[in-house]
Amino acid sequence: MAKITELGPNAKLIGKIGSRNLLSTPALVLDLDCLERNIERMKTYANSKNIALRPHCKTHKSAIIAQLQIDAGATGITAATLGEAEVMADAGVTGILVSSPIIADSKIDRLMKINKKVKGLLQTVDNISNASRLSMAAMNIGKPLNVLIDVDVGLHRTGVASVNEAVELVHTIVASQSLNYAGLQGYAGHIMHIESFDERERTNLYHMNKLQDVRSALAEINLSPNIITGAGTGTYDIDAEQGIVTEMQVGSYVFMDVEYLDIKCRKNQQWIFEPSLFVRSTVVSANHSDHATIDAGLKCFSQDGPLPVFNQGTPAGSIYKFFGDEHGSVMFEGSNERLDVGSTVECLVPHCDPTVNLYDFYHCVRGNTLVDIWPIDARGLH
Repeated sequence: MAKITELGPNAKLIGKIGSRNLLSTPALVLDLDCLERNIERMKTYANSKNIALRPHCKTHKSAIIAQLQIDAGATGITAATLGEAEVMADAGVTGILVSSPIIADSKIDRLMKINKKVKGLLQTVDNISNASRLSMAAMNIGKPLNVLIDVDVGLHRTGVASVNEAVELVHTIVASQSLNYAGLQGYAGHIMHIESFDERERTNLYHMNKLQDVRSALAEINLSPNIITGAGTGTYDIDAEQGIVTEMQVGSYVFMDVEYLDIKCRKNQQWIFEPSLFVRSTVVSANHSDHATIDAGLKCFSQDGPLPVFNQGTPAGSIYKFFGDEHGSVMFEGSNERLDVGSTVECLVPHCDPTVNLYDFYHCVRGNTLVDIWPIDARGLH
């Protein structure tokens, strides 16, 4: 537990009524009521489809949020990096899946330390050479490593390219005395933000059939996978309905962001998840009639997607514009209202994962009161 003096300049505001409006800015704000509803809604949906959850911690990089997800029934946590996995392991999280290849000898050594410590660690692999090195390392520590075969389902980032390669890799792992064949991974990250639901569904069904083909080929030789993991927030309901994956690696549903809110749901349906993550900012200059300058600029938001969207404190129709490293601007559009120096505004984050990685803390609120500050434990860890 961090000491209050280690929680930044806003720690003195914890518990003070109305303190959300008094935060020293820029500040990353997490609405706990919304967060908890999102976690509960995904749990309820997954239970209704009899599918497990192993949520991605690359979204939140927080051991506290990971534990909330596990307390709500998640099988474990998915980590994109070894650094994230180490943080989760140190916090006592079990069932950690490292979803990216671990190649360098120094990183393999770190992975083995986690394997000795954690129950149910899973590591993805997509080539025989890497599998052999993992096998030797696991043999040296005297504890087998559970591995999943990563299958390329169209993203072309990692994963075996063909059914035959997948089968060959499974045979290699089964033959190893220090690797346990646990199943398959297939993550279609290139599909998550296709705007049209119908197009997203068609594309996902097409590419995920690759995973089905691998599963079928393995079943024919009595090597059916126990785990088939994949899916993301953009395809959670598509993958659950398709019935190929046994567990989902959904991540962004806990926060939502502009990217996800911009894509369409099924016809006549709305997202069951709500925005919970915001950046609070202060007007530092207001000398022009068409805009005001705020203290949240390029260093406060990811820049790989849409612009931030104002959700609080600005005149209707206002548009965010980057205005330098430390500054942004509120562009007044279609309103005669203006903002005074010292006014505070909030933005819905454009892409939650890389935005979170820019901050040290979540400022946790209920309503307008700051109730806690949580460290972003795995910030910047690879």
